[in-house]
Amino acid sequence: MEKTNFVDQIRIFCRSGHGGAGSKHFMRTKFNAQAGPDGGNGGRGGHIILRGNKNLWTLLHLRYYKNVLAENGEGGSGNNCTGRSGKDVIIEVPLGTIARDEETEETEAEILEDGQEIVWIKGGRGGLGNAEFATPTNQAPEHAQPGEPGEEGWKVLELKVLADVGLVGFPNAGKSTLLSVMTAAKPKIADYAFTTITPQLGMVEYRNGRSFCIADLPGIIEGAAEGKGLGHRFLRHIERNPVLLFLIPADSNDHKKEFDILVNELDQYNPELLHKQFIIAISKSDMLDDELKEAIRKELPGGVPHLFISSVVQQGIQELKDLLWKVLNEESNRA
Repeated sequence: MEKTNFVDQIRIFCRSGHGGAGSKHFMRTKFNAQAGPDGGNGGRGGHIILRGNKNLWTLLHLRYYKNVLAENGEGGSGNNCTGRSGKDVIIEVPLGTIARDEETEETEAEILEDGQEIVWIKGGRGGLGNAEFATPTNQAPEHAQPGEPGEEGWKVLELKVLADVGLVGFPNAGKSTLLSVMTAAKPKIADYAFTTITPQLGMVEYRNGRSFCIADLPGIIEGAAEGKGLGHRFLRHIERNPVLLFLIPADSNDHKKEFDILVNELDQYNPELLHKQFIIAISKSDMLDDELKEAIRKELPGGVPHLFISSVVQQGIQELKDLLWKVLNEESNRA
């Protein structure tokens, strides 16, 4: 998982700081040997905080950051002095990162905005000194609280790519070529399956300086939801895309069957993915005449927008951008 520069899942051991103990202390002065309790409170243990950073794209920088240990709070002292709080640990993560507990698999935090900070694991509370327990009937308390322990355990940070449009298709459907034509991204392009083994992001320049983000995801094969191929690992990234662009090559033996297989894999992985907006693009269509296009059009499911494109001769690329922009704005207005 961690042998490439695209790292989208990290397992780390975290421990927040323990709270400092409260002080049991009595003031002694030159003129009053029993001036009363003045034990201060203990300091809070350090938190572990997640912070969003838009300049990060993967979790690569955390690859060797296996133990995250926050500082303990210091104990209180006499003269009502409160102990120093433990130093917080701030972990910067890319936008779209989810933090969860490894044992319970419960989602504990989610970072979606640049600069967003979430206290992921709270430090232990500092104990109260004996001055806090003084009352008219108990003017010399002998009791002070110990600090509360911090939390610890194995945690998982998981990145789900944030993009407006996700490219979905079988290996060699032409997704990487389309991304290279529509954006400035330089994905690997070759004539063999699984050329793309990590998600690739690119910004599509639209009219009047507007733009949107598109993600080329590794090719999905039948059975991806059960772990076959590379699709199972990267299907999670599709969850972030409001629009899914299904790329089906013109030379496919059965265009509708190919679309149905892709939709079924999404359904098996997460049924909620079926509520996203679908668009079908028939790639490599420069080899088709009008008669063949009409025949393919009859195979495609009704109710799903479709168009014919060719990345090589840039046929239908502007029409595709227009359609994606229109659908994205409809989705944002709906939200």
